[in-house]
Amino acid sequence: MSAPDKRAAALATFGLICVTAIWGSTFFLIKDLVERMAVADFLAVRFLIAAVAMGALFLRPLLRLSRREWMQGAALGAIYGVAQLLQTSGLKHTSASVSGFVTGMYVVFTPLLGTVLLRQRLPSVTWIAVLLSVGGLGLLALHGLSIGYGVWLTLASAALYGLHIVGLGAWARPGSAFALSTVQMLVIALICLLATLPHGPRLPPDTGAWMAVIYMAVAAGAGAMLVQTWAQAHLSPTRAAIVMTMEPVFAAGFAVTFGHDALTWRMVAGGALVLSAMYLVELVPRGGSAVQAESLHHEV
Repeated sequence: MSAPDKRAAALATFGLICVTAIWGSTFFLIKDLVERMAVADFLAVRFLIAAVAMGALFLRPLLRLSRREWMQGAALGAIYGVAQLLQTSGLKHTSASVSGFVTGMYVVFTPLLGTVLLRQRLPSVTWIAVLLSVGGLGLLALHGLSIGYGVWLTLASAALYGLHIVGLGAWARPGSAFALSTVQMLVIALICLLATLPHGPRLPPDTGAWMAVIYMAVAAGAGAMLVQTWAQAHLSPTRAAIVMTMEPVFAAGFAVTFGHDALTWRMVAGGALVLSAMYLVELVPRGGSAVQAESLHHEV
């Protein structure tokens, strides 16, 4: 890997860490909002705001996309939109900690789907990192897991998030990342709007709800999608998924700092395992099967 590629990969990793920090800050906000708003209404308003903002900012790059890129962006947006509906509906029917763990299972689905769909041969150290991440996520979030309706919905969303990560790894390119993000956001907004039929989206009930929705639309929606799409033009899907396991670590940190959760040994040990997985995957040697996996990522 050349020096510019290494710098781009490092910047992409940092960008994804920032994205996971923003996502981690939204769990307690969403849990509160879905108690006062229908899931589809909340998501429709959130992603419609994000889509309008991104459409205005990136109209010219959007018009330069090829038909194939439009189709790819639409497919990715459809996958992500359905995943959001499933995840948020699951959060309404289960605790935030269980939701965080089950959502984080995309770190397992991503390499499995990458192996099947992209025929990637991943080095064994990557699978070790995946296992460390799963163990860390379990320590962070599991306090007795019962397989209920909400858990199954969230598990389905995790599989779709894994598929989205694999798709981004295959199709994202640095030159068209922002336009591809915009197509995705337009489709996500459309899917969430369709989910509010026949009555259409109902608006947030108060100022506090509006502020939370706008934050999640701009920062956790538009901003995160832009950064993730650009970052995955420089990282393989599995590496990106493992970096994004930082999400529940940040979620736990925000819960301790701004919520009512106490710092526990599970948070410390789980966070250490997730950080170890990130460190391990960043040290994967670029030889043999790793090179093959990376070349597939850049050539598909």
